Amino acid sequence: MLIVDSQIHLWQNGKMSAQHRQIPTYSVDDALAEMASAGVDCAVIHPPSSLGEAVNVLAVEAARRHPGKFCILGHFDLESPDRESIVAHWRERPGMLGFRFTFNQPRQKAWWTDGSLDWFWAACERAGLPVGLLAGGNMAALARIAERHPRLKLHIDHLGRGGGGSAGTDAAAFADLPDMLALAKHPNVGVKMSGAPSYSSQPYPYKNIHGYLRQIFEA
Repeated sequence: MLIVDSQIHLWQNGKMSAQHRQIPTYSVDDALAEMASAGVDCAVIHPPSSLGEAVNVLAVEAARRHPGKFCILGHFDLESPDRESIVAHWRERPGMLGFRFTFNQPRQKAWWTDGSLDWFWAACERAGLPVGLLAGGNMAALARIAERHPRLKLHIDHLGRGGGGSAGTDAAAFADLPDMLALAKHPNVGVKMSGAPSYSSQPYPYKNIHGYLRQIFEA
């Protein structure tokens, strides 16, 4: 069975947010060593948006050197004057499969509903580029995007919760789970099981959240 880690970060000489390892660099060699130790066959790199677009280059180099191990969901400045051209040529970068965005800056939160990204959803649908999103709290908006763009593949990050356990733990973390489960009717919407341990207050194997994970699988 192929085991894929659906989300890892690589960074170099940068300071990550408190939800991540507090080390200045996490390299491709670090990732390969830990993947081998854990029995993980390959991984999807998500360049951390907090460190700017330079981390895309780091990810591309990892995918170029190890094409059987890594692919990438990258990011760019969605307000760039060249934004439509960037999307059209995105897959020309080695390892790039699509995009991943968090929209966690205050001014970006309105982008879910104000029409600012109508061009982006349409462009990704035309180009066949999947989009991963930190969508916790925005399921109704995501449903509308899925309905309007049925050929656009959308991936909900971190079980639809807030990243890094910011949504709380145990029952509190999954209080709005029905909102996400309702999106199961859209065949173009998937859920990444990333970050699950951070939503449990218990040690491995985090049994007190198994029921919620089962609901997601069964939906």
